[in-house]
Amino acid sequence: MLDSAHTERPPAADILYLVGTSGHPNFGDEFIAASWLRFLARARPGAEVWLDCPNPGLASHLFGGLHPGLRTTDTLWRLVFETTGMDPADADAHVDRVVTSLGSPRYDLGLLGARRAGSVHLIGGGYLNSIWPHHARLLRAVLRLREISGARLAATGLGLTPAEDAEGLLAALGSFDHATVRDAPSAQLSRADRAPDDAFLGLPDLAGFTGTPAEEAAEGDVWVCLQSDMSEPGVLDSAVSAVRTALTGPELAGRTVRYLEAIPGADRAAFDRLADLVPEENFVPFTQVWQDGFPGRPGQTWLTSRFHFHLLAAACGAAGTALEVSSDYYRVKHGSLLDAGTGWSVTPTGSAEAAAPTRSPSFPATAARLHRTKLREAEELYPVADVPAAASPAPTSRSGEPGRPSPTGRGLPGRTIGRLRRRG
Repeated sequence: MLDSAHTERPPAADILYLVGTSGHPNFGDEFIAASWLRFLARARPGAEVWLDCPNPGLASHLFGGLHPGLRTTDTLWRLVFETTGMDPADADAHVDRVVTSLGSPRYDLGLLGARRAGSVHLIGGGYLNSIWPHHARLLRAVLRLREISGARLAATGLGLTPAEDAEGLLAALGSFDHATVRDAPSAQLSRADRAPDDAFLGLPDLAGFTGTPAEEAAEGDVWVCLQSDMSEPGVLDSAVSAVRTALTGPELAGRTVRYLEAIPGADRAAFDRLADLVPEENFVPFTQVWQDGFPGRPGQTWLTSRFHFHLLAAACGAAGTALEVSSDYYRVKHGSLLDAGTGWSVTPTGSAEAAAPTRSPSFPATAARLHRTKLREAEELYPVADVPAAASPAPTSRSGEPGRPSPTGRGLPGRTIGRLRRRG
């Protein structure tokens, strides 16, 4: 058995452990991770920041250079993936044994490293639900880790529906030092505070985000993104048909149409079926949008099933319709944005006719307020460190101007998490 005594954290250590779904890649998940890394680079530039995610190799490329102390691993994710298909009781016992007892060459070094962290933070996203029931053991793993290391536990901006084990989620998140969720159904089942989606933290990094009411703008491009993943049977066919009708109808006639990819491959299938309406040169792959930045602007019209494209485009003042691809998971996600006031229309699951795109001119200002709310949450979790000015330069844009980070959607540095409020 390994002697883990040497892993005790020095009093002055500033070691932060983030857990998220980065590296797939999926633009929304990557944008969330990037938003936290950018914030932490400003708040805790001297921290050692670990990002535990399913694809740490790709994550190191996505986020390279965004925080000087960033390291990527997949220790906890490999452990929960290993429980896929196991009997639930056996899977729980397996997680407990590996995390607490060590003795496994596949995990020991990663777990010894995780024990050094002063905080463990499950960043936002909709990855803890009945669609991937084994993911819930991330909660079990970090609770066992806290028993050993004393680390503070936080979760922010989670989406928990559809839920398989509501009681288990309630008990686990109730043991966290801080927990927030992004939608009303998740708040109801977890009794955690509701807070904006974590992507709101990164809005100032978008070139098209002003934070002020969107005035009337000249008609811009039409942007499309339909997903083939997470769709109920036959829904993609209906969604493609609805978009085709919209693109060939009088409302959008004559406008330039572009197709934006959030997940490589999963979003290409619909483009291939619309290729007679969208030129190949107007297909914007994930790598391009990641490097060049999210293209949202006022005057645009969006037809998309992607939740974070809905969030970001509306925050930039664009009009749109959200095409549902499932009657539970995505309905709740898009519904949370409608509740926030994006003003977009919704095309229901299975509809062969797209609802007319709409917008709320005031939503960019609302989004700025939601950003400030999320920023306050981040600052409570990671109070800004006292760092000499020379050691903490202001972020610069691609043009070299100080104070505005590059609008690529990529991220940047925290400290231990204080015990924060939870709703009864």
